[in-house]
Amino acid sequence: MKSETQRLIGQYLSEVADTLTRLPVENIARVIEVLREVRARRKRVFVFGNGGSAATSSHFACDLSKGATNREQPRIRAVALVDNMPVFSAWANDSSYENVFAEQLENLLEPGDVAIGISGSGNSPNILKGVEKAREMGAFTIGFIGFEGGKLKELVDLPVIVPSNCMEQIEDIHLLLCHLITVCLRGGDWET
Repeated sequence: MKSETQRLIGQYLSEVADTLTRLPVENIARVIEVLREVRARRKRVFVFGNGGSAATSSHFACDLSKGATNREQPRIRAVALVDNMPVFSAWANDSSYENVFAEQLENLLEPGDVAIGISGSGNSPNILKGVEKAREMGAFTIGFIGFEGGKLKELVDLPVIVPSNCMEQIEDIHLLLCHLITVCLRGGDWET
């Protein structure tokens, strides 16, 4: 007889497996194409999120900068806007938390760059403002989202929606997508 813990483990893993079969593969492939293009044009990729999505943003920028390298392609110039805490907290304190990403993009972003907002709900005000600023400044925008996509779904050029209502599972799959995209950009080599 299974314990309650074993039942919960099985349920969680089963739900993740089911969600993986329902991912928007075409949109994921398009993200990879966009990142290949930005790499070839030597533009930059800015990634940002809150909480667990902030950790994913930092992780993804690292993977794009290092893990996606191969000898035949230029390196991807990726920046996580969550990594400079002095700048982040200065904007939060002196302006508002809603502006922490938009204000950083105002300093750094150039037309042709890519901005990736990661938000489980798709409704985080600072992610929405960051994406709005990125679009205004001529960036291509991508959203890694969950649930039904929230407001971010309509705001970005390319939404990647994880069809789940469990925040932990959404965040799990967002990180999986980051790794999948990194490996594809590296050229399919499973070893670094």
